[in-house]
Amino acid sequence: MNTMKVFSPDSATRISEEIRSQTRISYALKIVPESNLSLLLPCPDVPSTGDIALAQVERIGKNTGLELANGRRCSLHEGDLVAVVFGNRYATQQFEGYAERDGNRCDLLSMGGLCGLVKSKHASVPEPTKLRLLGAPAGPSGKALRLHDFAVTPKSGEGHPRTVVVCGTSMDSGKTYTAMSLITGLRCTGQQVAAIKLTGTASGRDTWSMLDAGACPCLDFVDGGYPSTYRCGVEQLIQLYELLKSQTVAFGAEWVVIEIADGVLQQETAALLQSAALTDSVDAWVFATSDPVAALGGISLLRNWGIEVAAISGIISMSPLASREAQAATGIPCLTAKELQMGHLNARLLKKSSKVRHAGSLRSCGQAMLSVG
Repeated sequence: MNTMKVFSPDSATRISEEIRSQTRISYALKIVPESNLSLLLPCPDVPSTGDIALAQVERIGKNTGLELANGRRCSLHEGDLVAVVFGNRYATQQFEGYAERDGNRCDLLSMGGLCGLVKSKHASVPEPTKLRLLGAPAGPSGKALRLHDFAVTPKSGEGHPRTVVVCGTSMDSGKTYTAMSLITGLRCTGQQVAAIKLTGTASGRDTWSMLDAGACPCLDFVDGGYPSTYRCGVEQLIQLYELLKSQTVAFGAEWVVIEIADGVLQQETAALLQSAALTDSVDAWVFATSDPVAALGGISLLRNWGIEVAAISGIISMSPLASREAQAATGIPCLTAKELQMGHLNARLLKKSSKVRHAGSLRSCGQAMLSVG
Protein backbone atom coordinates (compact mmCIF):
# COMPACT_ATOMS: atom_id res chain seq x y z
CA MET A 1 0.00 0.00 0.00
CA ASN A 2 1.20 3.53 -0.83
CA THR A 3 2.24 5.09 2.48
CA MET A 4 2.90 8.62 1.13
CA LYS A 5 0.89 11.11 3.21
CA VAL A 6 -1.28 13.55 1.29
CA PHE A 7 -3.63 15.84 3.16
CA SER A 8 -6.70 17.68 1.90
CA PRO A 9 -5.80 21.39 1.72
CA ASP A 10 -7.54 24.19 3.61
CA SER A 11 -6.16 26.67 1.06
CA ALA A 12 -4.18 26.53 -2.18
CA THR A 13 -1.04 24.37 -1.92
CA ARG A 14 1.46 23.51 -4.60
CA ILE A 15 1.38 19.98 -6.00
CA SER A 16 4.88 18.60 -5.52
CA GLU A 17 6.77 16.72 -8.20
CA GLU A 18 6.56 13.63 -6.00
CA ILE A 19 2.77 13.76 -5.93
CA ARG A 20 2.50 14.58 -9.63
CA SER A 21 4.77 11.70 -10.61
CA GLN A 22 2.74 9.21 -8.55
CA THR A 23 -0.69 10.38 -9.68
CA ARG A 24 -2.52 8.15 -12.16
CA ILE A 25 -4.15 10.42 -14.75
CA SER A 26 -7.40 8.79 -15.86
CA TYR A 27 -8.72 8.54 -19.42
CA ALA A 28 -11.46 11.05 -18.58
CA LEU A 29 -8.72 13.68 -18.32
CA LYS A 30 -7.11 12.87 -21.69
CA ILE A 31 -7.64 16.42 -22.98
CA VAL A 32 -6.10 18.07 -19.89
CA PRO A 33 -2.35 18.77 -20.19
CA GLU A 34 -0.54 17.32 -17.19
CA SER A 35 1.31 20.62 -16.77
CA ASN A 36 -1.96 22.14 -15.57
CA LEU A 37 -1.84 20.09 -12.37
CA SER A 38 -0.03 22.83 -10.47
CA LEU A 39 -1.98 23.65 -7.33
CA LEU A 40 -4.40 21.88 -5.04
CA LEU A 41 -7.51 23.69 -3.81
CA PRO A 42 -10.22 22.53 -1.39
CA CYS A 43 -12.88 20.46 -3.14
CA PRO A 44 -16.18 22.28 -3.69
CA ASP A 45 -18.88 21.37 -1.17
CA VAL A 46 -21.28 20.62 -4.04
CA PRO A 47 -19.34 19.30 -7.03
CA SER A 48 -20.52 19.92 -10.57
CA THR A 49 -20.24 17.65 -13.58
CA GLY A 50 -16.77 18.16 -15.03
CA ASP A 51 -15.06 19.18 -11.77
CA ILE A 52 -11.65 17.51 -11.58
CA ALA A 53 -10.40 15.99 -8.32
CA LEU A 54 -7.28 14.43 -6.86
CA ALA A 55 -8.17 11.39 -4.77
CA GLN A 56 -6.61 8.45 -2.96
CA VAL A 57 -7.87 4.88 -3.32
CA GLU A 58 -9.22 3.70 0.04
CA ARG A 59 -10.73 0.32 -0.86
CA ILE A 60 -10.73 -1.73 -4.06
CA GLY A 61 -14.16 -2.77 -5.31
CA LYS A 62 -15.69 -3.29 -8.75
CA ASN A 63 -13.00 -1.39 -10.65
CA THR A 64 -9.69 -3.05 -9.88
CA GLY A 65 -7.96 -1.04 -12.60
CA LEU A 66 -7.93 2.44 -14.07
CA GLU A 67 -7.77 3.33 -17.74
CA LEU A 68 -5.06 5.96 -18.14
CA ALA A 69 -5.05 8.97 -20.44
CA ASN A 70 -2.40 7.30 -22.62
CA GLY A 71 -4.63 4.27 -23.21
CA ARG A 72 -2.89 1.85 -20.87
CA ARG A 73 -4.91 0.09 -18.19
CA CYS A 74 -3.16 0.02 -14.83
CA SER A 75 -3.97 -2.03 -11.74
CA LEU A 76 -5.18 -0.10 -8.72
CA HIS A 77 -3.92 -0.56 -5.18
CA GLU A 78 -5.07 0.93 -1.91
CA GLY A 79 -3.23 4.20 -1.36
CA ASP A 80 -2.81 5.02 -5.06
CA LEU A 81 -3.30 8.63 -6.10
CA VAL A 82 -5.71 9.18 -9.00
CA ALA A 83 -6.88 12.22 -10.95
CA VAL A 84 -10.58 11.77 -11.68
CA VAL A 85 -13.59 13.85 -12.71
CA PHE A 86 -17.09 14.17 -11.28
CA GLY A 87 -19.93 13.05 -13.51
CA ASN A 88 -23.17 11.08 -13.78
CA ARG A 89 -23.37 7.48 -14.93
CA TYR A 90 -26.19 5.41 -16.38
CA ALA A 91 -25.26 1.77 -16.92
CA THR A 92 -28.04 -0.82 -16.62
CA GLN A 93 -25.55 -3.64 -16.08
CA GLN A 94 -23.27 -1.72 -13.73
CA PHE A 95 -23.87 1.53 -11.81
CA GLU A 96 -26.32 4.37 -11.62
CA GLY A 97 -24.31 7.21 -10.10
CA TYR A 98 -24.26 10.98 -9.73
CA ALA A 99 -21.71 13.81 -9.45
CA GLU A 100 -21.88 13.99 -5.67
CA ARG A 101 -19.65 13.48 -2.62
CA ASP A 102 -20.18 12.24 0.91
CA GLY A 103 -17.89 14.43 2.98
CA ASN A 104 -14.41 13.74 1.66
CA ARG A 105 -15.38 10.40 0.12
CA CYS A 106 -16.86 9.26 -3.18
CA ASP A 107 -17.03 6.22 -5.47
CA LEU A 108 -15.16 5.36 -8.64
CA LEU A 109 -18.03 5.07 -11.12
CA SER A 110 -16.05 3.86 -14.15
CA MET A 111 -12.72 2.44 -15.15
CA GLY A 112 -12.18 5.59 -17.21
CA GLY A 113 -12.02 7.84 -14.14
CA LEU A 114 -15.57 9.07 -13.52
CA CYS A 115 -16.31 9.65 -9.84
CA GLY A 116 -19.41 10.42 -7.76
CA LEU A 117 -21.79 8.45 -5.57
CA VAL A 118 -23.50 5.20 -6.58
CA LYS A 119 -27.28 5.29 -6.18
CA SER A 120 -28.07 1.81 -7.54
CA LYS A 121 -26.26 -1.10 -9.15
CA HIS A 122 -26.87 -4.35 -10.98
CA ALA A 123 -27.29 -7.20 -8.51
CA SER A 124 -24.28 -9.07 -9.92
CA VAL A 125 -21.88 -6.14 -9.58
CA PRO A 126 -19.64 -5.73 -6.50
CA GLU A 127 -19.55 -2.53 -4.47
CA PRO A 128 -17.64 0.33 -6.15
CA THR A 129 -14.02 1.18 -5.48
CA LYS A 130 -13.92 3.81 -2.72
CA LEU A 131 -11.97 7.07 -2.99
CA ARG A 132 -10.91 9.72 -0.46
CA LEU A 133 -10.97 13.23 -1.93
CA LEU A 134 -7.77 15.20 -1.39
CA GLY A 135 -8.50 18.37 -3.28
CA ALA A 136 -9.33 20.05 -6.57
CA PRO A 137 -6.36 20.49 -8.93
CA ALA A 138 -5.82 23.99 -10.29
CA GLY A 139 -3.67 25.48 -13.01
CA PRO A 140 -0.84 27.99 -12.52
CA SER A 141 -3.42 30.82 -12.45
CA GLY A 142 -5.07 29.30 -9.39
CA LYS A 143 -8.33 28.50 -11.17
CA ALA A 144 -9.77 25.05 -10.42
CA LEU A 145 -9.64 22.73 -13.43
CA ARG A 146 -12.89 21.83 -15.19
CA LEU A 147 -13.01 19.42 -18.10
CA HIS A 148 -15.04 21.71 -20.35
CA ASP A 149 -12.26 24.30 -20.30
CA PHE A 150 -10.12 21.97 -22.44
CA ALA A 151 -12.71 20.94 -25.05
CA VAL A 152 -11.88 21.07 -28.74
CA THR A 153 -13.09 24.17 -30.57
CA PRO A 154 -15.35 24.21 -33.65
CA LYS A 155 -13.58 23.90 -36.97
CA SER A 156 -14.65 24.93 -40.43
CA GLY A 157 -14.21 22.83 -43.53
CA GLU A 158 -15.78 21.97 -46.82
CA GLY A 159 -17.58 18.78 -47.64
CA HIS A 160 -20.38 16.72 -46.15
CA PRO A 161 -19.18 13.30 -45.00
CA ARG A 162 -21.69 10.48 -45.26
CA THR A 163 -22.89 9.64 -41.77
CA VAL A 164 -23.77 6.18 -40.43
CA VAL A 165 -25.18 5.84 -36.91
CA VAL A 166 -25.00 2.66 -34.83
CA CYS A 167 -27.56 2.39 -32.04
CA GLY A 168 -28.92 -0.62 -30.17
CA THR A 169 -31.32 -2.17 -27.71
CA SER A 170 -29.14 -2.06 -24.61
CA MET A 171 -25.71 -1.86 -23.04
CA ASP A 172 -23.43 -4.67 -24.29
CA SER A 173 -25.55 -5.46 -27.37
CA GLY A 174 -22.54 -5.25 -29.67
CA LYS A 175 -22.70 -1.61 -30.77
CA THR A 176 -18.99 -0.85 -30.56
CA TYR A 177 -17.96 -4.04 -32.34
CA THR A 178 -20.52 -3.27 -35.02
CA ALA A 179 -19.14 0.26 -35.41
CA MET A 180 -15.59 -1.09 -35.59
CA SER A 181 -16.66 -3.62 -38.24
CA LEU A 182 -18.39 -0.91 -40.28
CA ILE A 183 -15.22 1.21 -40.19
CA THR A 184 -13.16 -1.72 -41.42
CA GLY A 185 -15.63 -2.44 -44.22
CA LEU A 186 -15.96 1.18 -45.35
CA ARG A 187 -12.20 1.54 -45.52
CA CYS A 188 -12.31 -1.07 -48.28
CA THR A 189 -13.67 1.73 -50.48
CA GLY A 190 -10.37 3.56 -50.12
CA GLN A 191 -12.07 6.53 -48.48
CA GLN A 192 -11.24 8.34 -45.25
CA VAL A 193 -13.41 7.08 -42.37
CA ALA A 194 -13.79 8.95 -39.08
CA ALA A 195 -15.54 7.79 -35.89
CA ILE A 196 -17.39 9.45 -33.04
CA LYS A 197 -18.56 7.94 -29.75
CA LEU A 198 -21.26 10.52 -29.16
CA THR A 199 -22.75 9.46 -25.81
CA GLY A 200 -21.82 7.29 -22.84
CA THR A 201 -19.43 7.30 -19.88
CA ALA A 202 -15.72 8.09 -20.09
CA SER A 203 -13.89 4.94 -21.17
CA GLY A 204 -11.30 4.66 -23.88
CA ARG A 205 -11.97 1.04 -24.75
CA ASP A 206 -14.56 1.90 -27.38
CA THR A 207 -12.64 4.72 -29.04
CA TRP A 208 -9.39 2.73 -29.04
CA SER A 209 -11.26 -0.11 -30.78
CA MET A 210 -12.50 2.22 -33.52
CA LEU A 211 -9.09 3.85 -33.83
CA ASP A 212 -7.48 0.43 -34.25
CA ALA A 213 -9.96 -0.27 -37.07
CA GLY A 214 -8.49 2.66 -38.96
CA ALA A 215 -10.84 5.51 -38.05
CA CYS A 216 -9.12 8.88 -38.27
CA PRO A 217 -9.91 11.04 -36.49
CA CYS A 218 -11.59 9.13 -33.67
CA LEU A 219 -13.35 11.32 -31.13
CA ASP A 220 -15.69 11.00 -28.18
CA PHE A 221 -17.68 13.22 -25.86
CA VAL A 222 -14.63 13.70 -23.62
CA ASP A 223 -13.03 15.65 -26.49
CA GLY A 224 -16.08 17.90 -26.27
CA GLY A 225 -15.53 18.49 -22.55
CA TYR A 226 -18.06 15.99 -21.16
CA PRO A 227 -17.01 13.23 -18.71
CA SER A 228 -20.32 11.52 -19.51
CA THR A 229 -23.56 12.45 -21.25
CA TYR A 230 -26.14 11.13 -18.78
CA ARG A 231 -28.52 13.95 -17.82
CA CYS A 232 -27.39 16.20 -20.68
CA GLY A 233 -30.19 18.02 -22.49
CA VAL A 234 -30.86 17.26 -26.14
CA GLU A 235 -29.68 20.77 -27.10
CA GLN A 236 -26.33 20.09 -25.41
CA LEU A 237 -26.01 16.78 -27.22
CA ILE A 238 -26.78 18.33 -30.60
CA GLN A 239 -24.17 21.02 -29.97
CA LEU A 240 -21.71 18.27 -29.00
CA TYR A 241 -22.59 16.35 -32.18
CA GLU A 242 -22.01 19.40 -34.37
CA LEU A 243 -18.75 20.23 -32.56
CA LEU A 244 -17.27 16.75 -32.98
CA LYS A 245 -18.51 16.37 -36.54
CA SER A 246 -16.86 19.69 -37.45
CA GLN A 247 -13.54 18.11 -36.48
CA THR A 248 -14.09 15.24 -38.92
CA VAL A 249 -15.12 17.62 -41.72
CA ALA A 250 -11.98 19.72 -41.21
CA PHE A 251 -9.93 16.53 -41.34
CA GLY A 252 -11.40 15.64 -44.73
CA ALA A 253 -13.34 12.55 -43.69
CA GLU A 254 -15.64 11.10 -46.35
CA TRP A 255 -17.51 8.79 -43.95
CA VAL A 256 -18.30 9.23 -40.26
CA VAL A 257 -19.41 6.25 -38.15
CA ILE A 258 -21.16 7.36 -34.96
CA GLU A 259 -21.96 5.17 -31.97
CA ILE A 260 -24.77 6.15 -29.60
CA ALA A 261 -24.48 4.43 -26.24
CA ASP A 262 -27.02 2.46 -24.18
CA GLY A 263 -30.40 1.37 -25.48
CA VAL A 264 -33.06 3.21 -27.47
CA LEU A 265 -35.20 3.58 -24.32
CA GLN A 266 -32.48 5.41 -22.38
CA GLN A 267 -33.62 9.01 -22.03
CA GLU A 268 -30.78 10.82 -23.82
CA THR A 269 -30.68 8.22 -26.60
CA ALA A 270 -34.45 8.42 -27.11
CA ALA A 271 -34.32 12.23 -27.24
CA LEU A 272 -31.51 12.21 -29.79
CA LEU A 273 -33.23 9.68 -32.04
CA GLN A 274 -36.34 11.86 -32.10
CA SER A 275 -34.43 15.07 -32.85
CA ALA A 276 -34.55 16.21 -36.46
CA ALA A 277 -31.31 18.09 -35.85
CA LEU A 278 -29.63 14.69 -35.71
CA THR A 279 -31.80 12.42 -37.84
CA ASP A 280 -31.94 14.79 -40.84
CA SER A 281 -28.14 14.68 -41.07
CA VAL A 282 -27.84 10.88 -40.92
CA ASP A 283 -27.48 8.91 -44.15
CA ALA A 284 -27.93 5.38 -42.77
CA TRP A 285 -28.58 3.49 -39.54
CA VAL A 286 -27.37 0.12 -38.25
CA PHE A 287 -29.05 -1.54 -35.29
CA ALA A 288 -27.20 -3.77 -32.80
CA THR A 289 -29.15 -6.19 -30.65
CA SER A 290 -28.93 -9.49 -28.83
CA ASP A 291 -32.06 -11.49 -29.77
CA PRO A 292 -34.97 -11.57 -32.25
CA VAL A 293 -37.61 -10.20 -29.87
CA ALA A 294 -35.37 -7.27 -28.95
CA ALA A 295 -34.72 -6.73 -32.65
CA LEU A 296 -38.44 -6.61 -33.44
CA GLY A 297 -39.22 -4.27 -30.54
CA GLY A 298 -36.33 -1.94 -31.29
CA ILE A 299 -36.96 -1.77 -35.02
CA SER A 300 -40.68 -1.13 -34.43
CA LEU A 301 -39.87 1.75 -32.09
CA LEU A 302 -37.39 3.26 -34.55
CA ARG A 303 -39.95 3.01 -37.33
CA ASN A 304 -42.43 4.88 -35.14
CA TRP A 305 -39.80 7.62 -34.93
CA GLY A 306 -39.36 7.66 -38.72
CA ILE A 307 -36.06 5.75 -38.77
CA GLU A 308 -35.55 2.82 -41.15
CA VAL A 309 -32.33 0.92 -40.53
CA ALA A 310 -30.11 -0.53 -43.24
CA ALA A 311 -29.09 -3.64 -41.30
CA ILE A 312 -29.23 -5.49 -37.99
CA SER A 313 -26.02 -6.74 -36.38
CA GLY A 314 -24.45 -7.12 -32.94
CA ILE A 315 -24.57 -10.14 -30.65
CA ILE A 316 -27.61 -11.56 -32.46
CA SER A 317 -25.51 -12.11 -35.59
CA MET A 318 -23.48 -14.79 -33.79
CA SER A 319 -26.49 -17.11 -34.13
CA PRO A 320 -27.68 -17.96 -37.68
CA LEU A 321 -31.04 -19.10 -36.31
CA ALA A 322 -31.62 -15.92 -34.31
CA SER A 323 -30.51 -13.85 -37.30
CA ARG A 324 -33.04 -15.55 -39.56
CA GLU A 325 -35.82 -15.01 -37.02
CA ALA A 326 -35.00 -11.31 -36.75
CA GLN A 327 -34.80 -10.89 -40.51
CA ALA A 328 -38.14 -12.65 -41.02
CA ALA A 329 -39.82 -10.54 -38.32
CA THR A 330 -38.46 -7.17 -39.45
CA GLY A 331 -37.68 -7.57 -43.15
CA ILE A 332 -34.21 -6.16 -42.50
CA PRO A 333 -31.02 -8.08 -43.32
CA CYS A 334 -28.97 -9.30 -40.37
CA LEU A 335 -25.22 -9.22 -41.04
CA THR A 336 -22.35 -10.70 -39.08
CA ALA A 337 -19.37 -8.65 -38.00
CA LYS A 338 -17.25 -10.45 -40.57
CA GLU A 339 -19.68 -9.51 -43.35
CA LEU A 340 -19.57 -5.88 -42.28
CA GLN A 341 -15.77 -5.98 -42.19
CA MET A 342 -15.70 -7.37 -45.74
CA GLY A 343 -17.82 -4.48 -46.97
CA HIS A 344 -21.01 -6.45 -47.67
CA LEU A 345 -23.13 -3.52 -46.48
CA ASN A 346 -21.25 -0.80 -48.40
CA ALA A 347 -23.46 -0.82 -51.51
CA ARG A 348 -26.62 -0.61 -49.39
CA LEU A 349 -25.15 2.25 -47.33
CA LEU A 350 -24.27 4.16 -50.50
CA LYS A 351 -27.77 3.61 -51.86
CA LYS A 352 -29.42 4.86 -48.67
CA SER A 353 -27.01 7.78 -48.54
CA SER A 354 -27.91 8.81 -52.09
CA LYS A 355 -31.65 8.67 -51.27
CA VAL A 356 -31.18 10.79 -48.13
CA ARG A 357 -29.09 13.37 -49.95
CA HIS A 358 -31.58 13.56 -52.81
CA ALA A 359 -34.46 14.05 -50.37
CA GLY A 360 -32.44 16.69 -48.55
CA SER A 361 -31.84 18.54 -51.81
CA LEU A 362 -35.56 18.49 -52.60
CA ARG A 363 -36.36 19.83 -49.12
CA SER A 364 -33.81 22.62 -49.56
CA CYS A 365 -35.22 23.55 -52.97
CA GLY A 366 -38.78 23.57 -51.58
CA GLN A 367 -37.75 25.76 -48.66
CA ALA A 368 -35.98 28.14 -51.02
CA MET A 369 -39.07 28.38 -53.26
CA LEU A 370 -41.29 29.03 -50.24
CA SER A 371 -39.00 31.80 -48.99
CA VAL A 372 -38.91 33.39 -52.46
CA GLY A 373 -42.70 33.14 -52.74
